[in-house]
Amino acid sequence: MPPTHTPRPEKARAIGQAATRVFGRDGYTRASIDAIAKEAGVSTRTIYNHFPEGKAQLFAEVIRFTSAQVARTHIDLIDRHLGRRSVDLESDLAGLALDLAASATQEEVAPHFALVRQIIAEAEHLPPDVLAEWRRIGPGSVGRALADRLADLSSRGLLDVPDPALAARHFLQLTSAELTQRSFYGVFPVSDAEAETVVAAGVHAFLRVYAPAKTRVETA
Repeated sequence: MPPTHTPRPEKARAIGQAATRVFGRDGYTRASIDAIAKEAGVSTRTIYNHFPEGKAQLFAEVIRFTSAQVARTHIDLIDRHLGRRSVDLESDLAGLALDLAASATQEEVAPHFALVRQIIAEAEHLPPDVLAEWRRIGPGSVGRALADRLADLSSRGLLDVPDPALAARHFLQLTSAELTQRSFYGVFPVSDAEAETVVAAGVHAFLRVYAPAKTRVETA
């Protein structure tokens, strides 16, 4: 059904926010346009005025928007911790990993991680192009930003990183990804002490591989 009037941006935002909550709570398969309309306080007709293709289009838009929002937050953290002249690289890497993991519980980005939990649970039922877009906009852009910073550190002799993209994946898996998996993206609390222990071990393992050769020999 074609729109009967020009959609209003504030209505689209309200619908998007409601859809984020409903998809994060119910998942893609169980969520309905009726539930999203009720959550947003609008009619289903209003939703179709803004999103003529219905639930699939709305889900894709929510994933794009929230993934980009979280990616910007994470890239800002990468720049804050690794974009300056490092005095203590091990401390900078640990601080970055802890902040990345902690972001899963921050109010402004927590709804996205609820979506991520549903994506993981329902991956086989989701449109492949939506999954690809999520990976490109979200984890992909963060990984590329981190790889760029690691390459810069390598060019300055602080790391030895032949493949920055691979090194970025290794760092994330050893540190922040380990914590988000333990907490299941913010569902189960991880104590500060446990988080610091996990990150310290992960950063140490990362530096055992990627520190300059002379440093690796001295710290072995």
